[in-house]
Amino acid sequence: MKTTTGKNAGSNVAKRPRADFSNPAVDAVFEAYPKPLRARLLALRRLIFDTARTTKGVGALQETLKWGQPSYLTAQTKSGSTIRIDQVKSAANQYALYFHCQTDLVETFRELYPSELSYGGNRSILLNAQDEIPQAALRHCVALALTYHLNKRKPARMK
Repeated sequence: MKTTTGKNAGSNVAKRPRADFSNPAVDAVFEAYPKPLRARLLALRRLIFDTARTTKGVGALQETLKWGQPSYLTAQTKSGSTIRIDQVKSAANQYALYFHCQTDLVETFRELYPSELSYGGNRSILLNAQDEIPQAALRHCVALALTYHLNKRKPARMK
């Protein structure tokens, strides 16, 4: 009698921790990732939200899809540059944080973390699924991205 409810109950239990997704399309993208990579990308998502919450001037983040990738925008304050995260298509074990290629963000990250992080051109920080997330370095890079425009504004416009 309970075969269908048992199966559905199991999938509902798995989705409970994901209740913090306000955008079903973003949730669906995360659900489609292979399980080990999904765990890493969800950890990266938490790091981005935690960093935004603790970084002055950032405000609430908007989570959406850009180019089919989970993307994080400072829509409320316009303080920063969009951050996207995704699996690296050409490498099954890799995932990345992507930044606008016309900013100097990745160049700045390379100067600050020349050996601690790996980079993909002028647009991404590359991470390996089997490695621990370099929390401190990534939090700093994410904070710099989320305040990119704020730091370029004139002091008179800042609170």
